[in-house]
Amino acid sequence: MSREQRGPNEKLGAVLALAGISNAGLARRVNDLGAQRGLTLRYDKTSVARWVSKGMVPQGAAPHLIAAAIGQKLGRPVPLHEIGLADADPAPEVGLAFPRDVGQAVKSATELYRLDLAGRRAGSGGIWQSLAGSFAVSAYATPASRWLITPADSSVAREAGSTEGSGAPIKVGHSDVRKLREAAEDARRWDSKYGGGDWRSSMVPECLRVEAAPLLLGAYSDEVGRALFGASAELTRLAGWMAFDTGQQEAAQRYYIQALRLARAAADVPLGGYVLASMSLQATYRGFGDEGVDLAQAALERNRGLATARTMSFFRLVEARAHARAGDAQAAGAALKAAEGWLERSREGDNDPSWLGFYGYDRFAADAAECYRDLKAPRQVRRFTEQALSKPTEEFVRSHGLRLVVSAVAELESGNLDAACEQGVRAVEVAGRISSARTTEYVKDLLHRLEPYGDEPRVMELRERARPLLMTSA
Repeated sequence: MSREQRGPNEKLGAVLALAGISNAGLARRVNDLGAQRGLTLRYDKTSVARWVSKGMVPQGAAPHLIAAAIGQKLGRPVPLHEIGLADADPAPEVGLAFPRDVGQAVKSATELYRLDLAGRRAGSGGIWQSLAGSFAVSAYATPASRWLITPADSSVAREAGSTEGSGAPIKVGHSDVRKLREAAEDARRWDSKYGGGDWRSSMVPECLRVEAAPLLLGAYSDEVGRALFGASAELTRLAGWMAFDTGQQEAAQRYYIQALRLARAAADVPLGGYVLASMSLQATYRGFGDEGVDLAQAALERNRGLATARTMSFFRLVEARAHARAGDAQAAGAALKAAEGWLERSREGDNDPSWLGFYGYDRFAADAAECYRDLKAPRQVRRFTEQALSKPTEEFVRSHGLRLVVSAVAELESGNLDAACEQGVRAVEVAGRISSARTTEYVKDLLHRLEPYGDEPRVMELRERARPLLMTSA
C-alpha cells in the first residue's frame, strides 16, 4: 500500500543517484531487508519508479527499509528527511543522538526506553520494524569523539522532576539506585548462563522503561544523580549487549550510544570505556575491524591512570580482537601481549568494577583464540582454546559454547576432522540450551566450513544434530 505525495520525490531520486542504486536494485535490497525482519515484500522496479516519479509513499516499515538499504550502500545512516519521507514514523532516529545537554540526554535515553526489544512501542501497537534502520558503524563517530573531548558533565542535579499519578515529584535516593544495580547484576548472570534472548534477560528493557526512566525524569542531587546515571548506563549497556547477542544490531547500537552518554553524565570513565569496548566488539563482529580499533583505543585513551589493571587488560584485549579482524597480525600480537601484561599486574584487592567480574585468564585465552582464528593460525587457536575450556561452565554457558565452536574450527584447519566434529557436537548441545543468535551464527559458520566434507558420516551426523537449532533460528 502507498499514499500519494505532491509531485515527484526529487530527494529520493537524488540520493539513489548518489548511492548508485538502480530502481530494481533498491527494490531487491528493500525486499531482502524485509525478509530479515519476517516481512514478505514484493516491491519491484516499477514500485520504486512510483516512489520517485509520482511521489508515492509506501506504508508500514517500507520507508525505514528504504533508508536502511540506501544507508548500507553509502556506509552511513540515512534519515528519512534526506530521502523525502520525513512524514513517516520518526522512530528510526530514536537513540542515535548524543546530546551535549544533560536534560536532552535524559530525554534521548527515555525515548529509547519506550521501545522494547520485542518491537512494541509502550502503549501502542507499533512494532520493532519501526527501528528498521540498518547498523551503521559511522553512527559511533560523534558519540566517541564527544566522550573523548568531555567525559563528564559539570553537574547533573535535577530539581524539577516529573510527577507520578499523585502529582508528587519523584525524589530519587540511593536506595532507588541500589535496586537498579541489583537488577543489572541479576541480568548479567542470566545473560551469561542463558543467552540474551532468554525471557529473564529480556526483562532489562522493561526495567529501563518502568524503573529507570521515571527515576531519570525525577528530582535528585548531583551525588545521587551521578550514581543514578551510572546504574542506568550499566543497564542500558546490558540491554545493548543482549540485543547484540540476539542479532538485533540496530537496537544494540542505540542502547550503546545512550549508555555512553549516561556514563558521561555519571562521570564514570571506566564504565564509558566499557561501553566503547562493547561498541568495538560489535563493530568487529560486523566486519569493521578498523573502526573497532578506533573505538577500543578511545576506551584506552581516557582510562590511562584511571582504570584498574584488569580493566585496562580487557580494553587491550578488545583492541586485539579488532586488529585481528582487520588482518594486522603484528598489531594484534602487540595488543595481546599488553593485555596479558596488564592482567598479570592485577591483584585480588584491586578496586575492579562489578561489571568486570566475568574477566580473567580464561576469557583472555578465549578471545586470544578468536584473534588467532581470524589470523588463520590454528596452532595458536588450539593452545589458547585448551586454556579457555579449562574453566567450569555452570556460570558462563554461552561463552563455553562459543569456545567449543572456535576449537572445532581450529581442529578442522589443522586437518583433524574427527576432533572438529566432536567439538561441534558439544557446541550444538550447548547452543540448544541457550537463546543466543550469536552462538547459532558461530555454529552455522562451522557447518559452512565443513561443507567440503559433506559426505562424511561424522559431518552428516553433526548437521542432523544441528538441524533443530537451525530451524529455530530461521
